[in-house]
Amino acid sequence: MNLSQIKKPKGATHPRKRVGRGMGSGHGKTATRGHDGQRSRSGHRLLRGFEGGQMPLHRRMPKRGFTNIFRKEYAVVNLDQLINLGVATITPQLLLERKLIKHVKDGLKVLGRGEPKSPLAISAHLFSESAKSKIEATGGTATVLI
Repeated sequence: MNLSQIKKPKGATHPRKRVGRGMGSGHGKTATRGHDGQRSRSGHRLLRGFEGGQMPLHRRMPKRGFTNIFRKEYAVVNLDQLINLGVATITPQLLLERKLIKHVKDGLKVLGRGEPKSPLAISAHLFSESAKSKIEATGGTATVLI
Protein backbone atom coordinates (compact mmCIF):
# COMPACT_ATOMS: atom_id res chain seq x y z
CA MET A 1 0.00 0.00 0.00
CA ASN A 2 1.23 3.52 -0.78
CA LEU A 3 -0.13 7.06 -0.51
CA SER A 4 -1.80 6.95 -3.94
CA GLN A 5 -4.01 4.04 -2.83
CA ILE A 6 -5.39 5.66 0.34
CA LYS A 7 -9.10 6.55 0.14
CA LYS A 8 -11.29 8.58 2.47
CA PRO A 9 -13.63 6.54 4.67
CA LYS A 10 -17.21 6.22 3.45
CA GLY A 11 -19.27 9.23 4.58
CA ALA A 12 -16.25 11.47 5.24
CA THR A 13 -17.26 13.95 2.50
CA HIS A 14 -20.67 15.31 1.69
CA PRO A 15 -21.89 17.19 -1.39
CA ARG A 16 -22.13 20.98 -0.98
CA LYS A 17 -25.59 22.24 0.06
CA ARG A 18 -26.95 24.25 -2.91
CA VAL A 19 -29.57 26.59 -1.47
CA GLY A 20 -32.14 28.72 -3.26
CA ARG A 21 -32.41 26.44 -6.32
CA GLY A 22 -36.14 25.84 -6.42
CA MET A 23 -38.73 23.91 -4.42
CA GLY A 24 -37.68 20.51 -5.76
CA SER A 25 -34.22 20.80 -4.22
CA GLY A 26 -35.56 20.85 -0.67
CA HIS A 27 -33.67 24.09 -0.03
CA GLY A 28 -35.84 26.50 -2.01
CA LYS A 29 -38.08 29.43 -0.97
CA THR A 30 -36.42 30.64 2.24
CA ALA A 31 -33.13 28.90 1.37
CA THR A 32 -32.77 27.34 4.85
CA ARG A 33 -32.86 30.78 6.54
CA GLY A 34 -36.27 30.40 8.15
CA HIS A 35 -39.13 32.87 7.74
CA ASP A 36 -38.37 35.96 9.82
CA GLY A 37 -35.67 37.40 12.01
CA GLN A 38 -32.31 39.08 11.77
CA ARG A 39 -30.50 36.14 10.19
CA SER A 40 -33.08 35.79 7.42
CA ARG A 41 -32.33 39.26 6.01
CA SER A 42 -29.67 39.96 3.42
CA GLY A 43 -26.57 41.67 4.70
CA HIS A 44 -27.13 40.65 8.31
CA ARG A 45 -24.10 40.73 10.57
CA LEU A 46 -23.90 39.93 14.27
CA LEU A 47 -20.91 40.77 16.41
CA ARG A 48 -18.65 37.91 17.46
CA GLY A 49 -19.84 36.50 20.76
CA PHE A 50 -23.32 38.05 20.52
CA GLU A 51 -25.81 35.84 22.36
CA GLY A 52 -29.12 37.51 21.57
CA GLY A 53 -28.89 40.07 24.34
CA GLN A 54 -27.81 37.58 27.00
CA MET A 55 -24.57 38.60 28.72
CA PRO A 56 -21.86 37.09 26.46
CA LEU A 57 -19.58 34.38 27.82
CA HIS A 58 -16.45 36.53 27.57
CA ARG A 59 -18.14 39.12 29.83
CA ARG A 60 -19.52 36.54 32.27
CA MET A 61 -16.08 35.08 32.95
CA PRO A 62 -13.98 36.76 35.68
CA LYS A 63 -10.94 38.71 34.56
CA ARG A 64 -7.68 37.78 36.29
CA GLY A 65 -4.20 39.20 36.51
CA PHE A 66 -2.43 42.39 35.61
CA THR A 67 -0.18 43.47 32.73
CA ASN A 68 2.56 45.88 33.72
CA ILE A 69 3.06 48.26 30.77
CA PHE A 70 6.41 49.42 32.22
CA ARG A 71 7.88 45.90 32.39
CA LYS A 72 11.50 45.58 31.27
CA GLU A 73 12.42 42.61 29.07
CA TYR A 74 16.08 41.66 29.37
CA ALA A 75 18.02 39.20 27.27
CA VAL A 76 19.43 36.72 29.82
CA VAL A 77 22.77 34.90 29.60
CA ASN A 78 24.64 32.78 32.17
CA LEU A 79 28.36 32.85 33.00
CA ASP A 80 28.91 29.29 31.77
CA GLN A 81 27.69 30.35 28.30
CA LEU A 82 30.14 33.27 28.30
CA ILE A 83 33.04 31.04 29.40
CA ASN A 84 32.39 28.71 26.42
CA LEU A 85 32.78 31.65 24.00
CA GLY A 86 36.54 31.70 24.60
CA VAL A 87 36.71 35.51 24.39
CA ALA A 88 38.10 37.80 27.10
CA THR A 89 35.99 40.90 26.27
CA ILE A 90 32.24 40.34 26.00
CA THR A 91 29.63 42.89 24.81
CA PRO A 92 25.94 42.61 23.88
CA GLN A 93 26.88 43.10 20.19
CA LEU A 94 29.25 40.11 20.33
CA LEU A 95 26.52 37.92 21.83
CA LEU A 96 24.10 38.97 19.07
CA GLU A 97 26.67 38.12 16.39
CA ARG A 98 27.37 34.71 17.96
CA LYS A 99 23.57 34.12 18.23
CA LEU A 100 23.74 33.53 21.99
CA ILE A 101 20.87 35.99 22.39
CA LYS A 102 18.14 36.91 19.90
CA HIS A 103 17.53 40.54 20.85
CA VAL A 104 18.47 43.24 23.35
CA LYS A 105 15.13 45.02 23.95
CA ASP A 106 15.71 46.67 27.33
CA GLY A 107 19.21 45.34 27.92
CA LEU A 108 21.34 42.32 28.75
CA LYS A 109 21.41 40.62 32.15
CA VAL A 110 24.23 38.28 33.21
CA LEU A 111 23.33 35.51 35.68
CA GLY A 112 25.74 33.55 37.88
CA ARG A 113 25.51 29.90 36.74
CA GLY A 114 29.04 28.61 36.10
CA GLU A 115 32.53 29.31 37.42
CA PRO A 116 34.93 31.43 35.32
CA LYS A 117 38.56 30.19 35.40
CA SER A 118 40.17 33.23 33.75
CA PRO A 119 39.40 36.96 34.07
CA LEU A 120 36.59 38.22 31.82
CA ALA A 121 35.71 41.82 30.89
CA ILE A 122 31.93 41.78 30.53
CA SER A 123 29.75 44.76 29.55
CA ALA A 124 26.03 44.36 30.28
CA HIS A 125 23.06 46.37 31.53
CA LEU A 126 22.47 44.25 34.66
CA PHE A 127 24.41 41.68 36.68
CA SER A 128 23.11 39.35 39.37
CA GLU A 129 24.99 39.59 42.69
CA SER A 130 26.47 36.10 42.28
CA ALA A 131 27.62 36.80 38.70
CA LYS A 132 29.29 40.07 39.70
CA SER A 133 31.11 38.49 42.64
CA LYS A 134 32.32 35.52 40.54
CA ILE A 135 33.61 37.80 37.75
CA GLU A 136 35.47 40.07 40.19
CA ALA A 137 36.84 37.08 42.17
CA THR A 138 38.81 35.94 39.10
CA GLY A 139 40.15 39.47 38.46
CA GLY A 140 37.65 40.34 35.71
CA THR A 141 35.50 43.45 35.33
CA ALA A 142 31.72 43.80 35.24
CA THR A 143 30.91 47.06 33.42
CA VAL A 144 27.32 48.32 33.73
CA LEU A 145 26.02 49.87 30.50
CA ILE A 146 23.45 52.68 30.61
